[in-house]
Amino acid sequence: MSAEFWSPIKLSLQVASISGVLVVLFGLFFGRLMANRKFKGIALVETFFLLPLVLPPSVVGFLLIVLFGRNSGIGKFVEWIFHQPIMFTWWAAVIAATVVAFPLMYQSAKTGFESIDEDIEHAARVDGASEWKLFLFVTIPLAYKAIVAGAILSFARALGEFGATLMFAGNIPGKTQTVPTAIYMAIDGGRMDLAWLWVISMMVISFMMLAIVQLIRSK
Repeated sequence: MSAEFWSPIKLSLQVASISGVLVVLFGLFFGRLMANRKFKGIALVETFFLLPLVLPPSVVGFLLIVLFGRNSGIGKFVEWIFHQPIMFTWWAAVIAATVVAFPLMYQSAKTGFESIDEDIEHAARVDGASEWKLFLFVTIPLAYKAIVAGAILSFARALGEFGATLMFAGNIPGKTQTVPTAIYMAIDGGRMDLAWLWVISMMVISFMMLAIVQLIRSK
């Protein structure tokens, strides 16, 4: 098949992969931090973490433009460091995908951590395990099903991100055009054959990832 077909798929996989790594790291950190915690205002903090799940993609894209645009403090700092704005770049697509996929990983990791018997972790501490070793060799193995399921679902969500990516990263072929935006443009241009090929490709990839999640949960 032509480079026109493969380019958005390759870019989508790259964006989703980098985003997936970031989401897993942030999800594990905040999931562990919030697991079994009780404090005043926890509901507000968790609502903030889960907000991208329910916000319209256009709203997420708008907020990213406000936060990282050329008129913002963060945007000016990034442009000063890298000598170019972050908007309409490959990294803008990564940021958009990370934001919308984070809630899935966070919720899954937090649920996995809360399912662990705290007595097991206390016993490991008594045996002299540091908090880092406890996390790596006790906590993560005990919660691995929830962690892997969250990682796969987050990757799938990042792979299918459209609205926020279109607003924040744009639709530049070979640079920021992912499969969802490519499908939109193909339909708009009347190229249904190409749109169908991308749709089928995404369905196959998504089906395979969901099947893996179901297999993990059934074990």
